[in-house]
Amino acid sequence: MTILIDNGHGRETPGKRSPDGQIKEYEYTRAMAQTIVSRLNSLGLSAQRLVAENHDVPLSERCRRANAYKGNHILISLHLNAAGADGKWHNASGFSCFIANNASERSKWLAKAFTEQAVQLNLIGNRHVPPNKAWIQNLAICRDTTCPAVLTESLFMDNRSDAAILLSDNGFKAITNLHVNAILSYFEKFHKQS
Repeated sequence: MTILIDNGHGRETPGKRSPDGQIKEYEYTRAMAQTIVSRLNSLGLSAQRLVAENHDVPLSERCRRANAYKGNHILISLHLNAAGADGKWHNASGFSCFIANNASERSKWLAKAFTEQAVQLNLIGNRHVPPNKAWIQNLAICRDTTCPAVLTESLFMDNRSDAAILLSDNGFKAITNLHVNAILSYFEKFHKQS
């Protein structure tokens, strides 16, 4: 199984930063992606970044790259959330995992694994967790890919408390561990015996 890690937006994507400018989503998710890939590879799994570029690679190209893989693979698209595009601090907080309307059963299982990891780490914040443990949205990176796919929003960069977690070494470690552990759970469930 190949684990594809998509690090979301590029350097020039408008907004996509904390109100104080300390967190830039493209930098943060690229650091996350590299850490997650390195950890998974060190555990003997095949993982790689879908987007090595720093510029914003269009969704259609990211989906094309993911769909070009043959055999078993999964896709995790990494993002940081924001409650507004107004450059101000907001109250929404917490981790969330998204799937598309047309999500496969394996995508749903993977999303549930991410949400359960976030609950264990007390990173859900003040958002209501849906009964199926995943938020459903019509996201191209999940909808238009042919493999199990989820999109994670690792806290809100425009919430002061979440931003403090994101900026701390322990917070970065917790968020990357959350991703690695959810992926390992999926691997144990679906691929260890194959």
